[in-house]
Amino acid sequence: NLKLMEAEIATTAAGLGGSTDFSLISLFLRADIVVKAVIVILIVASIYSWAIIFDKQKLFKRINESSIAFEEKFWKSRSAESYYNSLPNKSEDPLTKIFKQGMAELLKSKSKNSETRMNRVSRALEGSAYKEIEIIEKRFTFLATVGSTAPFIGLFGTVWGIMNSFQSIAISRNTSLAIVAPGIAEALF
Repeated sequence: NLKLMEAEIATTAAGLGGSTDFSLISLFLRADIVVKAVIVILIVASIYSWAIIFDKQKLFKRINESSIAFEEKFWKSRSAESYYNSLPNKSEDPLTKIFKQGMAELLKSKSKNSETRMNRVSRALEGSAYKEIEIIEKRFTFLATVGSTAPFIGLFGTVWGIMNSFQSIAISRNTSLAIVAPGIAEALF
């Protein structure tokens, strides 16, 4: 009878209320606020990361298709200047934007000497390429940060849960597997 009372006290101290339900929802609901916060942070970071991944996949597919189309039209055109004049004012294709910047600078600096002209065109191309790369790389730092920190955030939640489980064990002064297992399972979740 004394052993049964100790087990009941330990189970209550572990926050399990005598229940042995190990479903994900019940484990989450019984968890400490810190563990819940860690789980929510990881879930939100995961959802946002997947949204970025799918968005980037769509972006790269679109860029690849538009770049292929740009190259085909460029090589079929009579001259770079005639192709430049046929391009629409607004374009989402990075290659088209870079080409337009370079051609605009080339046409602006026709009267300059050859070396000055090439330097200006080169700077225009580099600046335009840099802007396009910045647009493409947007939110990659978030993915890198989540990828490198998520395991440690998860480990923190696990350690916190195990620490709470061991505190409950210490309070109950009972180390039987029936007392230890639920808290450890919750922490590992």
